[in-house]
Amino acid sequence: MDEPLVPHAHSECHVLIKATGQNTYFSVRGRQLPLTDDTAILVNAWEPHYYDHQAGVSESVILALYIEPRWLAALQTDLSTSARPDFFAQPCIELTPHMRRQADILIGEMFDFGPRSREKMESLLFDLLISIVERHSDWHHLARLKVGMAQDFYDVRIRRATEIILHSPPGELNLDVIARQCGLSRAHFFSLFKKTTGMTPQMLANMGRMRSAFDWFADNRQGSLGQLALELGFSEQGHFTRFFRRHIGAAPSQYQRVMDDYSH
Repeated sequence: MDEPLVPHAHSECHVLIKATGQNTYFSVRGRQLPLTDDTAILVNAWEPHYYDHQAGVSESVILALYIEPRWLAALQTDLSTSARPDFFAQPCIELTPHMRRQADILIGEMFDFGPRSREKMESLLFDLLISIVERHSDWHHLARLKVGMAQDFYDVRIRRATEIILHSPPGELNLDVIARQCGLSRAHFFSLFKKTTGMTPQMLANMGRMRSAFDWFADNRQGSLGQLALELGFSEQGHFTRFFRRHIGAAPSQYQRVMDDYSH
């Protein structure tokens, strides 16, 4: 990390652990939280967060884990609650020595450019996550309550708005129309959406664009980055590159190279 990230959110829960470099900070729902050798930052699904890089401060390398709820649920059914915005109990935790060792082993494997075993990497990742989740999430409580999934968490009107926004064609977001479809005035819609989710509707739309980009990189992609940019509603590839970089800290071409390396 050597430049800021814009406020954003995503449908996966998110674990941030410092790998090397300078201690730094991430902001979650407007609270600036320390990221050090001894702390980790836990971001719930749909929870707004951003990185505000300080000028003149040396870079930090961060292990940033985006945890797909279906993957966790496939390993342990009750962990499907990781898709809920109330899964992690607090946003900043102290790492135990055991957690720190687990993270360092995973980081070491990721820095190793030799052949990797997918099974080994998944095992290391799952063991680290379980250590964190067991101590710092409400998954046992949520499982006992038999609560619904993330889509059941919000007001029904906001759930409808979320579905409409995420399935609208890129670049064609008409918030006045969406507010009417949800039975709300524009002002009430914006106020309720922000109060309920912590996000603006545009942040959610940006999340949908990023998810589409990630899917394109992960699948058997066809065409060029320029074509992807057009599909996502950007008039020029450069605009898409800046948008992508400001959300994850890497250009699409860098992300694509890493994905190609892992697929070979």
